[in-house]
Order: sequence, then C-alpha cells, then structure tokens
Amino acid sequence: MAMLGDIVQSVEMLLKLIRKPQPYVDPDLDPVLLVPGIAGSILKAVDHQNGNEERVWVRILEADSKFCSKLWSRFDPSTGKTVSLDPSTSITVPEERYGLYAIDVLDPDLIIGQESVYYFHDMIVEMIKWGFQEGKTLFGFGYDFRQSNRLQDTLDRLAAKLESVYKASGGKKINIISHSMGGLLVKCFMGLHSDVFEKYVKNWIVIAVPFRGAPGYIASTFLNGVSFVEGWEQNFFISKWSMHQLLIECPSIYELMACPYFHWQHMPLLEIWREKEGCNGIPQTILESYRPGESIDIFKESLSGNSIDYGGENIPLPFNLEILKWAKETHKVLSEAKVPSGVKFYNIYGINLETPHSVCYGSEEAPITDIRDLRFSQPTYVCVDGDGTVPVESAKADGLNAEARVGIPGEHRGILCEPHLYRILKHWLKAGNPDPFYNPINDYVILPTTFEMESLHENGIQVTSLKEEWEIITEDQGNQDANKNSLVSSVSVSQGPSKQSSRSKAHATVIVHPQNEGKQHVELNAISVSIDAQS
Repeated sequence: MAMLGDIVQSVEMLLKLIRKPQPYVDPDLDPVLLVPGIAGSILKAVDHQNGNEERVWVRILEADSKFCSKLWSRFDPSTGKTVSLDPSTSITVPEERYGLYAIDVLDPDLIIGQESVYYFHDMIVEMIKWGFQEGKTLFGFGYDFRQSNRLQDTLDRLAAKLESVYKASGGKKINIISHSMGGLLVKCFMGLHSDVFEKYVKNWIVIAVPFRGAPGYIASTFLNGVSFVEGWEQNFFISKWSMHQLLIECPSIYELMACPYFHWQHMPLLEIWREKEGCNGIPQTILESYRPGESIDIFKESLSGNSIDYGGENIPLPFNLEILKWAKETHKVLSEAKVPSGVKFYNIYGINLETPHSVCYGSEEAPITDIRDLRFSQPTYVCVDGDGTVPVESAKADGLNAEARVGIPGEHRGILCEPHLYRILKHWLKAGNPDPFYNPINDYVILPTTFEMESLHENGIQVTSLKEEWEIITEDQGNQDANKNSLVSSVSVSQGPSKQSSRSKAHATVIVHPQNEGKQHVELNAISVSIDAQS
C-alpha cells in the first residue's frame, strides 16, 4: 500500500510539472486598447478573385518585391484615400487575437532577430502578467498606416472597435494606450467624434506622440526615404528607395511634417549649402535656411523628376500638393480637438537621445549645385533632446488638459520595452498590487538592487551589519551632475543602558552617486553594536 502511495505521489508530481500553469487573471481591471504608430500594424494583400491572403508588411523573404507590387499606391483627392496600384488586391489588417496579432510581432515567421520586428510584444507580455486577458481586458487596433489619420474608413473601424471592447468587457470604459502616430489618429477621432469618445473611453495615455511633427525625421524622409529596420536585417528588408516611393503618396507622412504655425522654441530648419554665381561672376558658396512652410518649394523642386516603373508604365511621383492640402485640414482638426470632461489624459515622452530637428545638405567644401540632387545626398542634423525621432518640444505640446506629462529615457520604439514605462502604466491603470517603490507625485521609481544583512551574537554582544542599494530612475536633467563627486553623509545613534534595555550604538553611511542617463545609484552601509543590560 505504501508503494502505491509513492507511485501516486510521483504521478501527481509529474502532472504538476507538465501541466501548463494558468495565467493570472484580474477580473476587476478596466479594458485596455493598444494603438500603434506608423508601420506598426501587419498588413495583408487580399486577392479579389480567389480571396487568398499574403502578408506584405512586415516580411523578410521577398520583402521588397511584394512591398512594391502590393503597397505602392496613389492618392485619390476625391476620397482622401491612398489606393494601391495593383487593382486586383485590397489591403487589410488581420483581426486575430482581438486585434493584438497585428500589432504584436510584425513578422511572426522571423526566428533569428525577431526582436527587430517586435512592436507591442513586450508590453502585451507584461500586461498579461498584471492580470489582463486577451479578448476580455486587452485588445489591439491595427490600421493601414498609409492612410490619413482622419480617413473616415479608419475612424469608423475605430468606433466599431471601441463599441466591441466596451461590450466584451461587460460595459466597462476603456483605457486607450497609443504610441507615436497612433496618438494623432486617436486625437483626430476625439476631435471629430467626441461624443463616441466620451461614451467609451475612461483614460487616454499617449507615448512618444509627435503632436507638432517630427521635423528632422520627416524632412529627410521626403528627400531620402527611411529604413524601419536597422542592422543586418536591412540586407533582407525593404530598400530605402522603395520605402521612399511609398511614403511620397502617404497622407500620414504629410501629417507628420513640422507644424509651421507652432511657436517653436528651437525653429526646425532645412538648410542647404549652395553654389551660386556672385555679382562678379565668380561662384560663391552660401548657406540657405528654410522654415517649415518655406521648405515646400525645396521638396517640390527636389522631387520634380521622381518616378517609378510599375508594370512597364512610368508613373511620376512628385511632392504631392493635393496631399499637402489634405494634411493642412488634418492639422486643423488636431488643433481644435479637446479632451471630453469625463476622460483623463496622460502624456509620456522620450528624453535623453539626440533627435534630428534641423536638416542640412551639402557643405561649404562640397555645396549642392542642383536641388534635384538632394535625393542622392546624405544629410547632417542639428539635434535636440528627444527619443531619437520625436523632439521633446513636439511630444509635450499636446494642446490638451493633461493629468500628467512625464519624460523618461528611451528610444522612440524601444520605449515600449522600458521597465520604467511599465511602472508608470501599472500605476495609472491600477493593475496588480500597489507598488511600494513608486512615487506618483514626483514620478520616480526606486528599485532595490542589493540587500545584505549579517548578525553575530556572542558573550552578550550583538553586532549587526547591513548593506542595501537602490537605483532611482527619474528624469535626467541633462546629466547636470555627471562630473560632480558622490555625496557622502553619515549618522550615528546611541542609546544608554537601563534595566530594561541594552546599551547600543549604530552608525550608518549613505552614498549618493551622481545622476547619469536618468539613473542614480544610492548605497547604505550600517553597523550596530548592542550590549545586553545584564552584561
């Protein structure tokens, strides 16, 4: 009988080992809807004849050819929509996993280097740990990022998504978390459909949103294109030239241009070293500077000869003035949008990275002789503080009544993986147990990193030593203390003997190291000696 009992226990232990643990689910959480930025959604091309689907964004294998054949498009000013050049297919966004599939890992087939195509993946994993559940309290909204942020088709889909999330969660209002351009999409929706927004939304949290544009990033994108993947993966991905041809016809890109009516503290400029003939007929080199509104003529001239070959047909793709006109109306919608009284708004932005703000082409030694050559020139940048893409000045200028605006160190997309961000979100979403190390008033996070304690008691004498260390994560004020020495403070406390208590003495030393890159290290070393009263 005892042997049978041993067998039963062994089998039970085996079952515990192989049984997949059930994730923790908190039924009291309010639902969250994640909205990505530009290029942050999987896109599929659907064949009109047979209904077959293939992923065209993002993919590594055959990436460039599929991208050009299925996603290259032209803007239709009568509808405000960008339409693919291939008339036999339509572009759709997958809805699996309640919309999360499209914004999680953008190329699920990629095994090596998959982190390069992560979008909300790490955040989804983290939020599930907090008790969120896909389809109950966690949802995603992917969209065709080529389109305008105020395209009615997209706004209708977002309205339907908000309603479905509201119903799926049992009538609970929604927390929207939007990243980058996704914040402009949500702000357009809020401005045009404020009644629907107020009906379904509880809190709106934005992360790294270019409310007044991304000046340096977008100026060089118009003239040179952009690569969304860095490192060795670029060799298998979409070329900058192919991406350039797509973005020239994307209203979303025009809506990310520097706002010309914003009172910039640091005015973004397009600068060109040009060689011109002087009064005496001798060529001279001068530096020309153009403000955001003045840069349009440069874009027009530079892209005047731009074209693509599609199916044997040469299609001109100049700077599109019809899209620019549409984008100006979008900027008007964005500037007039207000947060409804029943909704709370929070703004998180990235800091501590050199961020392109003004763009310069040519040099005094090698000036530009033909503006059309800008497409083939490499720019240099004048940088300001930001997340590497969006300047702090633009990200903070939301024009809305905010409950909080918080800057944390992080790269534009990498910020979505930052533990500091998760601490803030967890607090605002009221997820999990209250964090004893988080101070919401000053907005800093204290992370215990080391704790050691030893105690020795012998012949009525007790000696105890303690060592503890913390990492304080806060806004880095320009590394202002980077070259200063550490601060050292000491304190001693003693207690006299009595019949009831022992004689004891304690001494502690606190070392506060200089702040660097948003982090500050603190050490505590203490020792106490106690002698029993009877000794």
